[in-house]
Amino acid sequence: MEDLAALAGDLLDRAKTDGAYVADLLQRLIKIPTPSSGEQQAVELVRREMEALKPDEVFVDAMGSVVARFGSGDRVLLYDSHLDTVGVGDESTWKVDPYGGLITDGVVYGRGASDNKAGVACMVAGLKLLTNLAVEGDFTLYVVGIVQEEVCEGLALRVLLEEHGIEPEIIVIGECTDLGICRGHRGRTEIKVVTTGVSCHASAPARGDNAIYRMTPIIESIKLMEGNLASDPFLGRASIAVTAMECSTPSRNAVPDGCSIFVDRRTVPSDTRDSVAREIDEIARFTGGRVRIATYRTPSYKGFVREVEKFFPAWATDLESEAVRCGQETHRLLHGVEPRVGKWDFSTDGNYSMGVRGIPTIGMGPGEERYAHTSKDQVRVADLPKAAAFYALLPFVYTA
Repeated sequence: MEDLAALAGDLLDRAKTDGAYVADLLQRLIKIPTPSSGEQQAVELVRREMEALKPDEVFVDAMGSVVARFGSGDRVLLYDSHLDTVGVGDESTWKVDPYGGLITDGVVYGRGASDNKAGVACMVAGLKLLTNLAVEGDFTLYVVGIVQEEVCEGLALRVLLEEHGIEPEIIVIGECTDLGICRGHRGRTEIKVVTTGVSCHASAPARGDNAIYRMTPIIESIKLMEGNLASDPFLGRASIAVTAMECSTPSRNAVPDGCSIFVDRRTVPSDTRDSVAREIDEIARFTGGRVRIATYRTPSYKGFVREVEKFFPAWATDLESEAVRCGQETHRLLHGVEPRVGKWDFSTDGNYSMGVRGIPTIGMGPGEERYAHTSKDQVRVADLPKAAAFYALLPFVYTA
């Protein structure tokens, strides 16, 4: 333990001394817009940075995620942070250029600062610390810049593990945790509901059958479901929300013959794929609504397509697990205090790594969840080297 404590102090000192590197890398990443399926330029930037560090291997996989491998030991760890971001929305709500990467008063601003480009930059900086160390560990570490996470959590990670036969013992997700440890979150299911009607001229609506009116009671019933959903002692209460609506109509002066809504259903472990679809089907059938779990089939920037249902299960890594214990110990060695251990409100690639594959998964990253997807997207500069040091130290703690 004394050796680990000395190593922790050395890594933290090195990370802080080289803090300008990770801040600069984050700025450069923010300046590159990276919508899902549009991450290629950022992937190339990260690939060049990784190659300059000379780890054992760097490659871009079939879907387009960028991967570095460090070491060749028996114990395998994988770090996961995603490069794609949501859009900026109404630019008038931003006080800074969302793609400017502005640093002011010790804070980096811009789209992706908190979700999740800071995680990518810090993992690369952690890799830099490892490649500059004289000491070696008995582990293999994969550092991955994931694509298309915002639109289909877990898909790119699944492709990487399946296509390359990588079998990690532990996965660390770099989503924002304010440097605490997260060990789970609710699941997410995207459900599509469709109603059909008969179109006619809007001047004589009685001649038709308005598909929107058929949808209206379904929406009202979904709203009433909220208070009756299941709850989990750790993950909290499930939730449901209608998030989008589309209509099929010949024109704006015609009654629509089709209406679709999309429902975001956050789940707890007692919810299943069939149960979340069935509960909406039971209210939609009275107006002829058709219910199905949405599918994702959008090509990556490399043209890779994998069709998957958008059911992402809830998950939680046990508090007493080795993964959580090592995350806690790594934080203690670096900072001398206990980390906050909790959960995310949003969804991550953990729904695949732990939720589907059962690979012990924890999260640790700079930035606060409250800034994700907002026009205040930001991360503290001082937290970047702290995260980089955590990523460099954890493999030694895990294999001690």
